[in-house]
Amino acid sequence: MASTFILKVRTSLKSSQLFFQHGRPAFSTLQPPWALSVCSREPSLTLGVRRTHRSSSGQTEGQGGVRNSTIRSGEEDGAVNGGGDKRSAPWQRIHKSVFAAGTAKRTADILRRRAPLVCEDKDEEEPERRSARGAGRLQPPEQPLPSNEWKKLKESQGNPPRFEIQMMKALFTSGGELDVAKSLLTFVATETGTLSYELLLRYLTLCVSSGHDAEVFDVYDIMRGSFPSLDTGASSLFIKAFSRTARWREALNILQELKKTFSPSPRNYGDVIAAAMKHGDTSTAWALYDELIDNGLSPHQETWETLFKVAGKKEGEEGMTAMSQAEQQERHLGILLHMRNNQIYPQQSLASSIKSWFESLTGQEWTGNWTTAIPKGVCRSCGSELESIQLTAEEYQQLKDRVMTDIIEGQDIFTKTTPEELQRFKLFVKRKPAFDVVVDGLNVANINKDKSKQSETLLVVVSELVDRQGLTVLVLGRKHMLRPSRSWDRHNMNLIQQKAHCFFTDNISEDDPFLLYATLHSGNHCRFVSRDLMRDHKACLPDGATRRLFFKWQRGHQLVVDGHVTASRRVRFQSIPSYDTIVQTSGENSWHIPYDDTEDRSTYEVPQHWLCLNKKL
Repeated sequence: MASTFILKVRTSLKSSQLFFQHGRPAFSTLQPPWALSVCSREPSLTLGVRRTHRSSSGQTEGQGGVRNSTIRSGEEDGAVNGGGDKRSAPWQRIHKSVFAAGTAKRTADILRRRAPLVCEDKDEEEPERRSARGAGRLQPPEQPLPSNEWKKLKESQGNPPRFEIQMMKALFTSGGELDVAKSLLTFVATETGTLSYELLLRYLTLCVSSGHDAEVFDVYDIMRGSFPSLDTGASSLFIKAFSRTARWREALNILQELKKTFSPSPRNYGDVIAAAMKHGDTSTAWALYDELIDNGLSPHQETWETLFKVAGKKEGEEGMTAMSQAEQQERHLGILLHMRNNQIYPQQSLASSIKSWFESLTGQEWTGNWTTAIPKGVCRSCGSELESIQLTAEEYQQLKDRVMTDIIEGQDIFTKTTPEELQRFKLFVKRKPAFDVVVDGLNVANINKDKSKQSETLLVVVSELVDRQGLTVLVLGRKHMLRPSRSWDRHNMNLIQQKAHCFFTDNISEDDPFLLYATLHSGNHCRFVSRDLMRDHKACLPDGATRRLFFKWQRGHQLVVDGHVTASRRVRFQSIPSYDTIVQTSGENSWHIPYDDTEDRSTYEVPQHWLCLNKKL
């Protein structure tokens, strides 16, 4: 049947040029799924400094305070060990951060469980609505149909104009048999005398997804002979299919042709790299990898995993282009440095391949262990100290300059404040001593869902920082907070202004830029209190390197109130790590690689588990 089908298709496609204008398909390009493819007694963070007497009561124009603050953690450091002690140390039971992997997912789950029961009723109704919506969808037959039966089926559906396209789509989504799809193509070719590019692309998607590579080759011959060019969707599908066969070099040719009109995707490069590695052509694989990186693309994790697994290849295998261990090691360490420079975390499967590659290096005796770090930044496996989360003086100045230019002022300062208000704030900060903590007043007040206790909540947090920890605090708020109301008690607001320095912006101004300016202006010791993760502001920064610098500074300086705030108990803050979560090495004898062991990590969170690699000396 296959040969007869191909003959029919070849005959019926003579008029297919009608589907193109100016050498390209006349319809929109279809992209297949993969082608687009602080509490003093409890063990949590407390900001602590030597208590000093304030020379004034503070208020909005107050003075005094402590110049430098240090972090005093009440957490237990835990024992450093290489034996993988499974007992839970005290710090492990309470150590958490808003940036820890999985925090956002766990929070969302908790909120979902607390949601009103009415939501459950909606969930029960949803399947019925989905079923009703799907009632009119085409149901593909289970067996191939002759052309007359396809015609009857189409007529029973009201002869919809895109019947064949929708049916081919239904076959793909339902995992239909390929013979059914072939019979559909035969019907369309008989009825219309031609097959559209879009229909062939749908059929190709089905063939590639179900692994019918021989059929892919036939479709390739048809489309090459019938259409002047291929779009990115078809090219990507052919690259994927050819790369997993002995005809993989044809995928390389398709990739080269694709580069003439489009920029290949990381998946396109990855498919051919995997094929080259599988067939021993490491030179081609690494040349494509270099091209991918030079084009500013980020490889898929599967591509890196393939490159690390090449360590299992043996010289002398058929088609093998040998690389010395030194060349190979330089290449692979370059991948790790790329991950470091771009703050990329390998998934656990890739981390396992990295571990195996290190341990396979002849004559070097590397050993890898899965581990974690204790709060003070020491590896539990080898006892090495991890890199500090604190910025260097050069990094700090660079970040300070970029935040001022791109976030605080930005392209249109009027969207965030007014030039007059910003200048007034700069003069205010200049007249004040360096702050130890800057508090986002409205954000902190909103921790309490009871609107009648907003000013009380803010007062409790400010009192913790000022009275109990002796810190110089700036509270940023908005002018409506000074108007007595149910939410903003006059007595509480007066006490806040007596204890801390305060600046109140116009009600329409954004307060985050002021918070960032005051914190960075006060020096590297200054922290800020807010639940806002600053993702919008980080996105304003001009390049990835500066955004990563901002994220590092943020993780080392942001205090997030932990739990409920009441006047009857101490305020607790989530812990701030003392170490940076990034791929790092100490010379030639050790590597520490944070890796993803969960699919619940959000983009602004960092992994909590590490691969520790050490070479025997």
